Amino acid sequence: MANYRYQVRASNGQTQSGVIAADSAQTASAILRNQGAHIMSLNVDKSQKSSAANFLAKINSRKAGAKQVLDFTSQLAVMIRAGISLRAALEGIADQTTHPAFKEIIAQLRTDVEGGKSFSEALEKHPKLFGPLYINMVRASEMSGSFSEMLDRIAGYIAQQMETRKMVVGASIYPAIIGCLATCVTVFLLTFVLPKFYSIFEGKEEVLPFATVFLMNLSKFMVAQWPFLVGGIGVLAGLGFAAIKTETGGFWLDRMKLTIPVLKNMFRSLYISRSLQTMGQLINAGVPMLDTLTITGEVTGNRLYKIMWKKVHTSVKQGKKIAAPLQADSLLPKAVVQMISAGEESGKLGEVLDEISTYYAKALKDNIKTVTGMIEPIMILVMGGIVGFIAMAIILPIFKMSQLVS
Repeated sequence: MANYRYQVRASNGQTQSGVIAADSAQTASAILRNQGAHIMSLNVDKSQKSSAANFLAKINSRKAGAKQVLDFTSQLAVMIRAGISLRAALEGIADQTTHPAFKEIIAQLRTDVEGGKSFSEALEKHPKLFGPLYINMVRASEMSGSFSEMLDRIAGYIAQQMETRKMVVGASIYPAIIGCLATCVTVFLLTFVLPKFYSIFEGKEEVLPFATVFLMNLSKFMVAQWPFLVGGIGVLAGLGFAAIKTETGGFWLDRMKLTIPVLKNMFRSLYISRSLQTMGQLINAGVPMLDTLTITGEVTGNRLYKIMWKKVHTSVKQGKKIAAPLQADSLLPKAVVQMISAGEESGKLGEVLDEISTYYAKALKDNIKTVTGMIEPIMILVMGGIVGFIAMAIILPIFKMSQLVS
């Protein structure tokens, strides 16, 4: 986002000048025109700000996220239901929005709507923020005339996805903290505590236990070669992160999530709940089935499930039922496939999918509690075992030598 210095002629004929922040000159022009001003000049403001001001500006202009979209959707639903026009509703929400970047996006939406575009067409200019599910559900509501009800449904979907993401992230915080703590304690013992015993153990390697000799050699190596170790760990971490970003690496990671004994049930519940909730929402909104399957595969969050939904898309395109390709895949339980088949036959597939996704959302919460409850004692035992092993490797030789002296 940049600052633009402008000079305009207001509606009362007076000349005004100032500075406006916008993503581009076109956006700045649109904002000024929406205020009823005639632009006389508009140029990038080249005046330098202090580093502190630049830092604060970057913080304030951070990208909008799901929280801003949820608030916007909820407010828009209430205003539309109250009989306020879409243009006026967008203008009112923009005036109340404190997030600078999102305020600009709402202004662009209002400009596009005033220019004769539909709301879904205006949303298509911001696909990363609103996403295909949001855009397609809005487009379906425009055709069916249930705009406010659809916005409520979209807001509920976003809120559910935010809650699910929050639960999964929360479940991973504790193990990460314990793992970092265990690593820091181990490094501290090997690089700061154990070297103080070198003088005691020096020259007595032949009578020392193997564990003590091993830890002493490891400690000396870490102290002497720590720059190379830190650099090597950094390089390996970077290579690993880069590998995960590739299609092959990402596929391997997604497969591993579904095979780790402690975590597989949690991830499976997450992907099933997310897939079926998305699919149910789109079907109930009246989105065409092929578009629904495409969007479902994109938002599922796992490449294996994405491949599965692509197979379903191909099958449905050929005139087959949804349940037919799912029966040959092990990613969905047989009971779920049977319920989907029953929903297809009865014409209530959307309702069935909503019920299944609700069940798996509850199962996800239970699995997260189970995983957290299992990982906590495991991590404590691992940390205690490492620290205990190092402590015993130090204490046992001292105790043995004291017995020999006595």
